[in-house]
Amino acid sequence: MDVSRPSVARMYDHLLGGTDNYQSDREACEKLLRIAPSSRKLALVNRQFLVRAVRYLAREQGVRRFLDHGSGLPTRPNVHQVAQDIDPTSEVVYIDNDPVVLAHGEMMLAEDPRTTAVLNADIRHTTKIFESPAVRRLLRDDQPVAALFVSVLHCIRDDDDPWELVRRVCQQLPRGSYLVISQLTSDDQELRRNITDFMQEITDNSWGTVRSISEVNRFFEGLDLLETPEPVEVSRWLPDSDLPPLRRREEWIEYGGVARIR
Repeated sequence: MDVSRPSVARMYDHLLGGTDNYQSDREACEKLLRIAPSSRKLALVNRQFLVRAVRYLAREQGVRRFLDHGSGLPTRPNVHQVAQDIDPTSEVVYIDNDPVVLAHGEMMLAEDPRTTAVLNADIRHTTKIFESPAVRRLLRDDQPVAALFVSVLHCIRDDDDPWELVRRVCQQLPRGSYLVISQLTSDDQELRRNITDFMQEITDNSWGTVRSISEVNRFFEGLDLLETPEPVEVSRWLPDSDLPPLRRREEWIEYGGVARIR
């Protein structure tokens, strides 16, 4: 692990006020904040969206199984903690390939290895993921599963077709499962280009891209959105905090929603 290069997961941890990051990550965040000053608030509202979406699916829709793609560093409350607060039997599989995330994930397993698993995989490798014992167990009796893609699809380049990735995952899940998506978005073409160029530079060209509103809407085609008639800036999805909603025209936003798979 080369800690002299920033990691997207560790940068996100720093923006959330975490301590699992290094000088390279903190310096990269300071540069990012000069380009887009709302980035720290954006990270906070996105994390709150994740918590609300998981709680809603567990409490209102009865979901007991969650597949968290690109889970990132654990930030309490974690997905399994939110879900198990509703039902202690809830099961979660976390997927990531960042070595720091995986190390923390191994520690999380100590909480309850019967209901929590961490899979070392690139989220683009859906065949490997769905053939893994952990995910096969999640799908064992055709119960609904919530697939989470929270603030991760912008890490995938257009050449790797993230829309097809989401479709493949939906096809593998039982009918009546759920999809949760948030994606970094801006309708300012110059800003999209500036942030994308910066993130690709600091991640050795391995990052994806900030997308337009219309591009993110494509992820939800053929699905039934819940609680909103269309995707929204995520602080507006069933808001329950004192943080004011982000303006849609801020530098960039996390945009998405929760949908049922037909």
